[in-house]
Amino acid sequence: GSTAQTPSNHITCNNSTDHKSMEPAKISPQDIPDGFKAQDPHNGAAGGDAANAAAQKQAMEEQKQAVLQQALTPDALARLNRIKLVKEAKAKALEASIVNMAMSGRLPGRINEGKLIEMLERGSAREAQGNTGSINIQRKKYAFDSDDEDDDDDV
Repeated sequence: GSTAQTPSNHITCNNSTDHKSMEPAKISPQDIPDGFKAQDPHNGAAGGDAANAAAQKQAMEEQKQAVLQQALTPDALARLNRIKLVKEAKAKALEASIVNMAMSGRLPGRINEGKLIEMLERGSAREAQGNTGSINIQRKKYAFDSDDEDDDDDV
């Protein structure tokens, strides 16, 4: 094609090729260098990563639920789900603990409801033990501020 200069100093392209219909290059997975991955150019980087992260999070959640179903009896799993409704943070911590124990092979067998309650009580005891004496509030006392002697002169 040839380029022509218009009086308004803009360059126009007179090529017959339509740039909007360009197809991405077809590359086989063997042609991609190490450290790189194939990505659809029409699927934006931010959108693709967010969708990928959501799918990965969903897969991890499903895997965690599968491990919990194998590690807990149906009664214990039902109790854990009820606890999650009321104390989500405590239930999440207990779930993580059970999954870690199951993955590392430290579970002797399936956890029944009684064992789950015992684990909850141990977690609550550890939490209470860690919280004792952590906050100490001292109020400043002034010479003219006497809390001990209230002469009730404001009545």
